[in-house]
Amino acid sequence: MLAAIRGAPISLAQRRTQPTTGSVPGLDAIEQLLSAGLVNIDDRDTVLSQLAEEVPSLENGLWRLFPDGRMETTFRIRPTAHWHDGTPLTADDVLFTTMVEQDNNIGMPRNPTYDLIEAVTAPDARTVIVSWKTPFIEADSMFSYNAAPPMPRHLLEAAFNEDRATFFSSPYWNLEFVGAGPYKLRQWAPDSHVVVTANADYVLGRPKIDTIEVRFIPDTNTLTANVLAGVEMTLGRALSIDQAVRAAEQWREGEVRTRPYGWMAISPQFINPSPAVVLDLRFRRAMLRAIDREQLLESLMYGRGAVAHTFVSPNVPEYGSVESSMVRYDYDPRRAAQVLEELGFTKGTDGLLYDSAQQRLVVTTYFTVQNDVHAKATAAVSDYWRQVGVATDQVPVSIQRATDREYRALFPSFELNEISMDLSVRNVRRFHSESTPLPENRFTAAGNSSRYRSAELDSYIDGYLTTVQRDARLSALAQMVRHQTENLSVMGVLNVERPTMVSKRLLNVTGVSSRSTEAWNAHEWDVTH
Repeated sequence: MLAAIRGAPISLAQRRTQPTTGSVPGLDAIEQLLSAGLVNIDDRDTVLSQLAEEVPSLENGLWRLFPDGRMETTFRIRPTAHWHDGTPLTADDVLFTTMVEQDNNIGMPRNPTYDLIEAVTAPDARTVIVSWKTPFIEADSMFSYNAAPPMPRHLLEAAFNEDRATFFSSPYWNLEFVGAGPYKLRQWAPDSHVVVTANADYVLGRPKIDTIEVRFIPDTNTLTANVLAGVEMTLGRALSIDQAVRAAEQWREGEVRTRPYGWMAISPQFINPSPAVVLDLRFRRAMLRAIDREQLLESLMYGRGAVAHTFVSPNVPEYGSVESSMVRYDYDPRRAAQVLEELGFTKGTDGLLYDSAQQRLVVTTYFTVQNDVHAKATAAVSDYWRQVGVATDQVPVSIQRATDREYRALFPSFELNEISMDLSVRNVRRFHSESTPLPENRFTAAGNSSRYRSAELDSYIDGYLTTVQRDARLSALAQMVRHQTENLSVMGVLNVERPTMVSKRLLNVTGVSSRSTEAWNAHEWDVTH
């Protein structure tokens, strides 16, 4: 089978060390082909057993709650779990992974989940016990693909101990990768492709497809041409909606499948922005009211998706519990212009706004180029803002510059980007103050791109992430939504759909979610004959 991603990854380590500023779209799917977690998450966000025999739950006794608020989860590793080189996968590998994840000097963004863990122990070679300081709603998915999948201690411990600064530069992370997933690495050709072959000893059974080649194609036009010429599947954020729809019109052997994935949002800069008026809530509200988001939905998403008022997707059950807490800002350019005037700006003969010192009001909007819809959305938003008198400098962030954490963090006014839309801990934590990229953490903290910090918002986030009882948890989520939409710490634009190009001869390909890639069930993929 032939697949493709849009990009040329340096190594699998890129996903771990640069999860928000430079990870290549589709690289996560390649890693999920090769790696396995103790548990796995499917396209509907259900936690499934993988290397572990069972998913911890209150019902099976592997998830225990204690009167003092602490918890304990137990994972039992399958006796058939092996690394690709035949070495048994044991609890020692999980303990080693824990040590790596907790190291703050290894060049990987800190995993905040470990702040909630008291200890990870292994009473025997097949049992891992996680002792939690506090209730945590995703305790059952610890050591999944999204939360520290096991690393092979026998292959990596020496490199870790000898030079942690170069740990992720080891050939292990590309040419010599050894995992425990459904496929083994056969070839990594830099700037070209990767070839993987079926792992006959995979714990859930040998994959049905023998060999998969994934091509690295950074250019979308070239990628589209490859799809029409024989590529049977795209992985990751390969094409925009309009590119996929146009390609599908010419591709008789395949189709485009879309599903809700995330939201397109504008992050205001909350630390020393230029101009300083970005910090004024009235200004942010006026800027959002100036955008006709319904029209953007039609032009950018072909009417698929919805206007984004918050990060909670309308497609999840929790949406009904927070909808009444959302503050909405409908399209109202007249009101937007009035507020800008109240802020002291006046229009010049050129139709643009000037302050009392006759300095033109100009904002800068960064956008990443990995998806061409970002450029189109930024241009459209800039046009709406110009109509109310605000000039905009549009700054594309190249693929190379996207890995520069400091540059990405210090945008002057706004940044437009796509953000995962789900209620996973990782996604919700992105809005926490501790996820703010700052000089003191060498800009390695990931997620809070607006750099908005609020003790009140942090308390709602912490409450949501540590409350097992559903009603109380949803109450904390509603408070979080209220605070975020009232203060516009992030300005929602659109709920977006992610397209995947899939050949009609492929079977059991279910698509993606924000917590799983297309490869979550790769061992079940098959082809018609």
